[in-house]
Amino acid sequence: MEKKRVGTSAIVLLALIQGVLASSAVEVQPSINPAIAGSNMTLSLSPSTAIQSGSWAVGESVILTWIGDQQAVFPSHTGRASVNVLTGALTLSSVKVADSGVYVVRGSDPQLQANASITVVETISNVMLSVNETNLMEFNSSAVVKCSVSSGSSLSFLWMNGSSEITASDRVQLTDGNSTLTLVNATRYDRGPFMCRVFNPVSNGTSDALNLTISYGPDNMALTVNGNNTTSFSPGSNLTMFCSAQSNPPALLQWAVRGELVNTTGPLLELFNVSEDQSGPYSCLAFNNHTNMNSNITTNIMISMPISNVTLRATATNLVEFNDTAVLMCSVSKGTSLSYVWMNGSSAVTAGGGVQFSNGGSTLTMAMVTHYDEGPFKCNVSNGISHDISAPVLLNISCEFSQDNGLSQQY
Repeated sequence: MEKKRVGTSAIVLLALIQGVLASSAVEVQPSINPAIAGSNMTLSLSPSTAIQSGSWAVGESVILTWIGDQQAVFPSHTGRASVNVLTGALTLSSVKVADSGVYVVRGSDPQLQANASITVVETISNVMLSVNETNLMEFNSSAVVKCSVSSGSSLSFLWMNGSSEITASDRVQLTDGNSTLTLVNATRYDRGPFMCRVFNPVSNGTSDALNLTISYGPDNMALTVNGNNTTSFSPGSNLTMFCSAQSNPPALLQWAVRGELVNTTGPLLELFNVSEDQSGPYSCLAFNNHTNMNSNITTNIMISMPISNVTLRATATNLVEFNDTAVLMCSVSKGTSLSYVWMNGSSAVTAGGGVQFSNGGSTLTMAMVTHYDEGPFKCNVSNGISHDISAPVLLNISCEFSQDNGLSQQY
């Protein structure tokens, strides 16, 4: 009897060892993974193994069992599952997203167990965008854009603004698994076009483009005259002033001269054959009737005669150092709206320390001259459309000293 018990135990142990070996050697290989919803899928054993009896389950739910050539399908999979009784392969037809899970095969003759994780994914169709509001006010409105599909599972979302990918920031929020885009305090750069790209392991889709209307401005105004930034012109010139402003909708533009509105609207103000009395500030006023905001820009136009024949003279050229005052006067034959720059050699003359400018800068006065004030002095006159320089003037600065006998001499 003892020998028989030993022999039986050995047989059972051998069978267990064979079962363990079989389990470790067998794998479940799906025909496709992930599988597309509605398709058929076969879970085969590799290597192919003849199993006299066994079962298939997904998670804890039994799908079917078989013994020999007889199989029993549980109600949850009636009409959708079958097993090849020779190879143990399980075939599922018209798989659904709910069929995703871990599939386990258990064999009792021989003993084995193997599993595989299967994902069933529904293909994506009809990607759509919806938005709470398409007409927004810059810095005062927020947009909530939702991306949805008619069908599809295991979805991932990617948002685009034109050709740029949208990422989360202080003003940009991505929620609901990235399916919802919120633009907080929208700016003019949030106009779009926005698109939502949706993808999963078996398919992808892109929504139609969505554009938002952002009302903003007017701001960033610019004003040019004759196509550039020049503001000084000679009498008889024709001037075309162009005004622009960043604004949506486009701003209403009105012109003013010297602070008084003129009967001209729109971006252009044209002046023909201008005269000197048309000098002054010219302003462009912008108003946006959607944002109720306004802005303006002003340029100072100078109409002046070209400069000619700049002359420099001194009231006296022979002066005594530390005693006399030099007065130099600069004049022109023609020219208006004049500006003066004085030069002593290659150095500019500036006010201070006994040096003064008067008469609009045309007169230079130097009190208590020194030998450094001999010059040559030149007067450079300009008015925005022309300039001219005088001929140089030299001063003769002599030094006076007293001798012991009280007589005064110069040298």
